[in-house]
Amino acid sequence: MPRMLDVSDDVRAEIGDEEADRLLAGDNTPGSYDCTSCRTPGDAEQERTSTVLFVGDETAVLAFAHATCLPSQIVTVSEEQLQGAVRSITGEDGEGPAEVKPDQAVLGVTSGLVLIEGELRPALVVEPTGPIARPGTLPGSGGGDDFLPLLIEQGFMPLTSLDGVPPGLPGWSVLLAMGQLHAVLQPGTGGGSPVAWWQAHHPLQVTEAWRAAANKTQTVLLFAAPVGVIGRQPREDLLRDALDKAAARGQLVACAMPLAGT
Repeated sequence: MPRMLDVSDDVRAEIGDEEADRLLAGDNTPGSYDCTSCRTPGDAEQERTSTVLFVGDETAVLAFAHATCLPSQIVTVSEEQLQGAVRSITGEDGEGPAEVKPDQAVLGVTSGLVLIEGELRPALVVEPTGPIARPGTLPGSGGGDDFLPLLIEQGFMPLTSLDGVPPGLPGWSVLLAMGQLHAVLQPGTGGGSPVAWWQAHHPLQVTEAWRAAANKTQTVLLFAAPVGVIGRQPREDLLRDALDKAAARGQLVACAMPLAGT
């Protein structure tokens, strides 16, 4: 199966026609990879994939990203950043193009009912397993965690308490099918079809109470916090307590999304 790979003219000019053609033929491209932008898995045989070339003073490192996260491009970074990333991520000496394999940060999603304004409301709590870097940031370069700032730029609302229902986020939705959670969808680029912001590797089962509440309100609340803030809570009262503490510390953003499916 041909690789759904994008190699921009700038990247081709930098790596040469021979290397670019080998990539497009699938010779040097992994079928699966970890996106250098969002750090979640991708598959070059199933979805459009961008080649991203990180270039230092003497070293070039080739990485892969979902085309929906980053276009194929050249990103100029310091040689110190690049060498450090190569040593820590690939274990190679950094001579010539090499694939960047960042530590995988996966978005963990937990469902639960949260009492707001006297009503139990269906909610999803999203917490990554590691820091999330801003797109275009070199993996392993020691940057901070931009998860919440990126979500705020998308329209998520910072919360200081859970006293009220967070505002809706146009174009976003939660996909539920046959009682199972499949994805959180975000608007496509340029007004195109919605794309998955988060997608379950295997559909997640939700409780009958959660499903009933979602069908009643046709709305799901989505809360998000940085890695390690909420954790896996075994009971909904403990989940609510963790959300309250995160909001009080300014480490929680949220929005309301319409339910797609049943």
